[in-house]
Amino acid sequence: QVQLVESGGGSVQAGGSLRLSCAASGYMYSNYFMGWFRQAPGKEREGVATISSGGTSTYYADSTKGRFTISRDNAKNTLYLRMDSLKPEDTAMYYCAKGAAWSGVVSGSDFLSPREYNYFGQGTQVTVSS
Repeated sequence: QVQLVESGGGSVQAGGSLRLSCAASGYMYSNYFMGWFRQAPGKEREGVATISSGGTSTYYADSTKGRFTISRDNAKNTLYLRMDSLKPEDTAMYYCAKGAAWSGVVSGSDFLSPREYNYFGQGTQVTVSS
């Protein structure tokens, strides 16, 4: 069955960096676009970044553009999220997610909607202190 296992979360000070990883198994990883989401207490789940099946197309939420970088290694079935210049408002549980279909291009906010994804991992906590 599909499994998504996140790692790499932790506590950092504002301005610091973290790299999250997501190990995928149970399906043909390279066939599907992938995404990262986050959810803070009392808030809705928010799409952070998405990447196409082949990794050549990416799209970011306005709140993370220029600070976060999504990437994937299809040989290792692994998704990454590099987070730089972290802010206290980035504090949240971070989830990787499997897209519901193949897509060679990810563009537009639709690809950051949870409706476009059919599996989510258990999450990894990121805490940024000021």
